[in-house]
This record gives sequence, structure tokens and C-alpha cells, in this order.
Amino acid sequence: MLKKLISKAVVTDAEAHCDGPCGIYDPASARIAAEAAVSMTRKILDLSEPSDAAGKLAYNNTLARYISIKEEQAQIAKDELLILWTDYFKPPHLEAYPNLHDTFWKAAKLCSAVKTEISAQHCDELMDAVKEIHEIFWKTKNRDIAWYTAGI
Repeated sequence: MLKKLISKAVVTDAEAHCDGPCGIYDPASARIAAEAAVSMTRKILDLSEPSDAAGKLAYNNTLARYISIKEEQAQIAKDELLILWTDYFKPPHLEAYPNLHDTFWKAAKLCSAVKTEISAQHCDELMDAVKEIHEIFWKTKNRDIAWYTAGI
């Protein structure tokens, strides 16, 4: 019965630019996660270890929490960037932006560096890379969306 139903079905080709409906992609999610990882890195760099036992416990707890959040958010930023790279951007974008693959590859590597290190330099480089991706993304939509951060 199923074969009969399928044989009578009219099938038409459908194509889409994106894997999901247009309008769901936005580099803001990568920016927000990257900012959170950067914020945690800065908080870690600002910590100072006390000498008393109770202070050390509190310090270690705070440090562990900051590290956990930093690594989680850096991974989220990486995931969000990879979704944009692999699902949104298509060959015509690569023609218009020949450095697109390199830009995303470096940004993903920077997410890994921010995740595994405590480096203010890599944080700054990550935010610069996310900004560049933001600018390219919105140019592909012929829109001028201002870059902003939450004040990190």
C-alpha cells in the first residue's frame, strides 16, 4: 500500500540557500559566547591567590568556575562559527570573499586557544576574528549592522 501511495506522489525539486530557513543565522550568538569566554579570561587574569587556607579554598573555587565557564563559552563560540561556516556560507560567498575559509579556520583555532589557554592576546584576536566574520556575514545580506560588544 505504501509503494502504491509513493508511486502516485508528485515530487518536485526544492532548493534552499541555507540548511535552515533564511533568517535564522546570525553571528551575534558567536559574539556573545566569545565575549563570555573573554570576560572569564580577564577575570582569571585579575585573580590573586590569597595566602590563608580559607582564602585559597575560595580562590580555587572561583578559579575553577571561571575556567569551566570560559571553556564552555569558547566551545559554544566555536560551534556557532562552524555552523555559519558550513551551513550559511556557500560557493558564491567564497568567490566574493576568497579569504572566507581561512578566516573561519583561524577563528575556530582561536576559540580552541581561548578555551585551552589564559591569553589576553588570543582573546583580542578572537574578538577581531568574530568582528570580521560579522562584517562579512552582513555584507552578504547587503545590510549594515553595527558591530558592538557588551563592554568587555
